[in-house]
Amino acid sequence: QVQLVESGGGLVQAGGSLRLSCTASGHIFSSYVVGWFRQAPGKEREFVAYINRSGGFTYYADSVKGRFTISRDNAKNTVYLQMNTMKPEDTAIYYCAADTLVVVPTSSTRYNYWGQGTQVTVSS
Repeated sequence: QVQLVESGGGLVQAGGSLRLSCTASGHIFSSYVVGWFRQAPGKEREFVAYINRSGGFTYYADSVKGRFTISRDNAKNTVYLQMNTMKPEDTAIYYCAADTLVVVPTSSTRYNYWGQGTQVTVSS
């Protein structure tokens, strides 16, 4: 069992940056792979980024590739999402998700543990 809490959301102007954090508790964090997902108003929840247990492998949605960076610090029980060169299209509620085994990391249905979400708003 693991509990996840996102933080770091807020309002930023287009072209600016934000760093989101996902902090875990309740279990050995290094046992979990982690994904970031986002959901904009009226839109389906979509995959953003993925990181494996050790942090040695990452994967990104095409829409954020080159702008966002996912990383983790298992000693701090935290996964980060650094978001640079932000666009209004990045406006959404951002969620982190975790599980011990994820066959399809881009699918939200493959994760059993979710945070409460943090709002990110990018103004133009």
